[in-house]
Amino acid sequence: MRGLETRRPYPEVGVWALVSVLLAAAMTWPTLRHPRATIPQDIYDPSLQAWQVSWVGHALLHDPRNLWQANVSYPQHNSLAFSDSLLGYAPAGFLGDGPVDALLRYNLLFVFAYAFACFGAYCLIRQLGGSVGAAAVAGVAFAYAPWRLAHGGHLNVLSTGGIVLALALLARGHGWSLTGGYRPDRVRARWIVAGWAVAAWQITLGFGVGIPFGYVLAGVCLVSALVWLGRRPRLPRRLLVADLTGGLFFGGVVYLMSRPYFAVLEEHPDAVRSVAWLELFSPPLRGFFTAPAESWLMGDRTEAARQLLTAPAEMAVLPGFVLVALALAGLFVSRWSVRARLFLALGVVVSVWLAMGTETVGGGRYGYLLLFDHLPGFDSSRTPGRLVLWTTVLLCILAAGAVSRVSSPLPVPGLIARVAVVAMLVAVVAEGRNQTEHPEVPTSPVAFSSLTGPTLVLPTGELEDLRVMLWSTDGFGSVVNGSSGYNPPQQGELRERMKAFPDAGSVGTLRELGVRTVVVTMADVVGTEYEQSLVRDLSGLGVTRTDTATAAIFTIS
Repeated sequence: MRGLETRRPYPEVGVWALVSVLLAAAMTWPTLRHPRATIPQDIYDPSLQAWQVSWVGHALLHDPRNLWQANVSYPQHNSLAFSDSLLGYAPAGFLGDGPVDALLRYNLLFVFAYAFACFGAYCLIRQLGGSVGAAAVAGVAFAYAPWRLAHGGHLNVLSTGGIVLALALLARGHGWSLTGGYRPDRVRARWIVAGWAVAAWQITLGFGVGIPFGYVLAGVCLVSALVWLGRRPRLPRRLLVADLTGGLFFGGVVYLMSRPYFAVLEEHPDAVRSVAWLELFSPPLRGFFTAPAESWLMGDRTEAARQLLTAPAEMAVLPGFVLVALALAGLFVSRWSVRARLFLALGVVVSVWLAMGTETVGGGRYGYLLLFDHLPGFDSSRTPGRLVLWTTVLLCILAAGAVSRVSSPLPVPGLIARVAVVAMLVAVVAEGRNQTEHPEVPTSPVAFSSLTGPTLVLPTGELEDLRVMLWSTDGFGSVVNGSSGYNPPQQGELRERMKAFPDAGSVGTLRELGVRTVVVTMADVVGTEYEQSLVRDLSGLGVTRTDTATAAIFTIS
């Protein structure tokens, strides 16, 4: 069976796109049960990312020049660049308004991320020459790899469909597959340009997974150039023009996306990650055989191993036992050539070695630290374990070779082959099932659009501020609260000062910042260091107070 290098793959691709969406809705259930009230995993990081998508949509519609000057973490600059921006999801942010629509938007994108990953991996395997069954198994194994379940609150990490789809489009455009090699007669410029465009879109979602992807593309280009220098095949002019155009566009997007992040580094040199951060989040080798707690099949079974990990959410990086078994089989029985299998196996070993961060021999000196110290951008990440993404891609390709061989007419009879492929598909689906919590998100205690800003909400903290950011989508008024991948020291200092609010010092600080309103949420402040704000005397402070059923609103004159 030939892959997607055939002339008209559109009906097959359309069918799998529909299957991917339906499967994602089922596999992420109950995400779509109450999408306007609940959110996957917890109410913290998902609330941040729901705000991000809402903000980028709002900013591009109303004030695109100040896109990176978000309404949170006032008066900090470029606060959108304190974390991955999810800018590529801006069109979703054009629709709806307020916290409820922000939740709905996030939940739909959450399901979409899984569907797109499954669809993209399917297309990649088909283009490489894999069978339909192999592509289906690999697509599900990639999208629902157990390690991804730990990142239910990290939409930027889950959004990897653009990576595999871009690779599929670029391979198709260059007329290349694992089974047929380079075929000049199948070069298609439009697919090359489309591949670079999808790659650029992937970068706009964030640099967390985008930086390694960019270097993988650069590595592919370098290897291709070396192969060309060795063999000097004649390259069609349309291929060179398409690659030059697409590559320049991709590079331009990377440059524009990186500018606000470099601005943050200039203003906040402490934002650079240290090796100490890597030591906190680097998974040991056993982490690659440990499932996160959210795994329905393996979560409880690997609990003892997970308790040995200091940061299970980043260290439990199981790609899937079924996937590993199929990949091992693919080393010996495969549609791919022996050379291809050896290179894929080497890639798996290297990717695992790098993903282990400082847990390798020499404390990472001969692995991840080489990237961290010498490649621009890698020093912005504290989580080397997320490179398991590339381990998963390579394992999927190896596994697809084995499944393609089994599903060939020979040597296995057709009926037995189909049953075997279905069994493999059921196995990867079972291993990818989740038991993720879907908590109800607290509703806003006040109508933020009615407040005179800038506004501070108490209690404030790295976790408490995440839901305030979501509430601020009601009008997008400036709020002092803010929490993200980077939290400026000034934010922590202000939180300490506000423990004495309202007194002369705290009110004076807020007045200097230009803060006009302080909202104290009555239910949340009880038992915290901010509780006394409800009973302190306001005499002589120039502050008035108005109480509602859920909050005390202080107005600073």
